[in-house]
Formats: sequence, C-alpha cells, structure tokens
Amino acid sequence: IMAIYLDYNASAPIDERVLERMVDVYRSHYGNADSRTHIFGTDAKEIVASARKTIAEILAVDSTDVFFTSGSTESNNMAILGLLDYALESGRNHFITTSIEHKSVLESMKHLQEKGCVVDFVSPDTSGRIKPKQILDLVTDKTLLVSMMHVNSETGVIQPIEEVGAALAGTKTYFHVDATQGFGKLNGSLRNAKYNMLSITAHKLGGPQGIGALIIRRDRTYRRPPVKQLMYGGQQERGYRPGTTPVALVAGFALAAELCNKEASDHMGKCKAIKQNFMEAIQGLNYTLNGDQEYCLPSTVNISFRGVDAEGIFLAVKEDYAFSNGSACNSGSHTPSYVLTAMGLDEARISEAVRISWNHNTVVDFSALVDYIKSIT
Repeated sequence: IMAIYLDYNASAPIDERVLERMVDVYRSHYGNADSRTHIFGTDAKEIVASARKTIAEILAVDSTDVFFTSGSTESNNMAILGLLDYALESGRNHFITTSIEHKSVLESMKHLQEKGCVVDFVSPDTSGRIKPKQILDLVTDKTLLVSMMHVNSETGVIQPIEEVGAALAGTKTYFHVDATQGFGKLNGSLRNAKYNMLSITAHKLGGPQGIGALIIRRDRTYRRPPVKQLMYGGQQERGYRPGTTPVALVAGFALAAELCNKEASDHMGKCKAIKQNFMEAIQGLNYTLNGDQEYCLPSTVNISFRGVDAEGIFLAVKEDYAFSNGSACNSGSHTPSYVLTAMGLDEARISEAVRISWNHNTVVDFSALVDYIKSIT
C-alpha cells in the first residue's frame, strides 16, 4: 500500500491539468523563446508573455515586474544578494529579517554579514508570529532591506506582511516578502500588501518543480530596487537572469497559479474540513499545537505529542503516512528545528514535533497515527 502523502508544504503533487498543458508545450511548442528569426521562437515567446501576464494579474502588478527564476530559493538569493554592491557603495548596509525564515534567506543574510553588512535577526515568541513593532523599531536610515516570509513553512503561521509593508511604504527601506507558502492560498493578502520584491514558486501549488519568479516592482519614480544580477550569460529576463527560458515550466506555473486563484475559497474550505477531522481524531491524546492557531493556514498543523519522539512516529507510521518534522531545506540534518527553537520552545517539545500538511484533494484517515500514539503513551 502506498503511504498517504502529507508533506504538501515541502512540495505538492502536480495538478493533472497543469501536466497536460506542459506536455502539450513540450510536444508542440519547443522553440526557444529568444529565437527571433522564426515562427517557433515567436510561438514560445508568446506563451511566456501570456504566462507572465497571468501571474502579474493575479498579484495586481505590472507584467514587466515579473522575472522568472528556478524557484523561491533563487528569487530570495537575488532579492538579498543582489543588493550587496549597493549596500556597500551607499553605506546603507543594514538588513533586517527574522530567525524563522527559509534557509535561502538566512544563509544569504549570513553571507551579507561576512561581506561587512549588519543584519538583525528578529525572533518571535511561542506564538510563532513576529510582531510588526519588533521589526519597525529596528529600522534606521541605514536600513536597506527588510525581508520577511508570508507564511512559515513549518508552523503554517501567517506573518504580518501587510502591516510591515504599510509602515515601510513611505520610507527608503525596501521590503521583500518570501511568499512561497502563501501564494495561491492567500492571494488577497498579497494583492493588498505593499512590497518592493516578492518571491514565489510553482511546486507548492500543483505546478512543476524548478520554476518560480521574483517580482521586482517600480516605485513612483519608476525605479526598481538596485538589484544586480547574480549570474551572467544572456539578456533573458531583461538581464536579471540569464539562461534559456523553460517554456513548458513557465506555462505550467501560470496555469497552476490561475487554477489556485480561481478555486482558492473551495480549496481553503476543504483544507479546513481536513484540519477539523484531524483535531477530532486526536481528541483525548496529550498534545500541544505549535504556533498560534488563530493565524494558521488550514492546510498545516505542527503538533507535539507529549512523550512521543517524532523520529519514532516517522518510523512507526511510514507505511501509512508521509509527513515531516520541518522544512525540506533542513531535513538532511538531525539538528532540532531552528524555527521551533527560535520560538523558544523547550527541547522535549521540539523533539516531539511533527508537521503535517495537505491540500484540498487529500483523503486521509488519521486512525493509524492515533492508534500508534495510544499504544506507546
């Protein structure tokens, strides 16, 4: 029997409609979008332009603000490391982020520190939610960038990007949002938020792995943040990112985003029902939920079963379920979750924590999990 997949925050299975679209592009539209001398190139270019427009419309930005990348990790690197030269030249070398960000943000910020920039890492309390004041109190006239995630991948806790963005909007400080887990689920919030740069990816919302985008918006004077390219070798993506545009991946990304945008309220309703079903199934067990549930996505639960080691759970129920105890970027290491550590949870609770994440199509019976926990407590 196949285990039930419950690790959607790491990667979601591809939507069949998206796969069909991609296969069609691979089969029939195989030109290079930058080949200007023949119809195959023009055809590919039109598919890319249409996809760019779709994503721009979902986010209510200009289509010239959408730059395709290989995913959020690359987008985050571009948004942060792309500002290094400007930070050093201008003396505005102060950056602010949170200690619960994805590793692609944390490692990029550490690299900036090594290059002589000053970085503040803000930690939440046990709620897992950063308070806007914690960030805003640190902003000075030397602060070049604040980088903050929209939704935490381990806890599912939604961060206050709208409040922080609104406060920074009138200042010279740029605001970057890592919307990896929020795009396709909380698009209304992203449309309302004021930001300069935004990272998104396809594989969390039923699109293909290996494609994402960085939104780089212009300000009132039509200037973009002074981001420099990190790679060289071509004028694709208007010089920000060289390399042949993967037309089928771009088309798949746009369709996945469009479907999620159209079907969001239906998806959220179904996810909520699964969470309710989970909470009912575990009634009577000794557990603690990690992260403030008032601000939590309905498709994620991070939970510690008292006295039950997470590694033991994975081994015991691996025939029935596939879930994890944190973000995939960290799963190679057996160190305790840095997100839960930053929230100030104690070691025992962290070692007992599992993250379960699903989507609207998930059909799951939690009784095998409950039976196992009952059997050893």
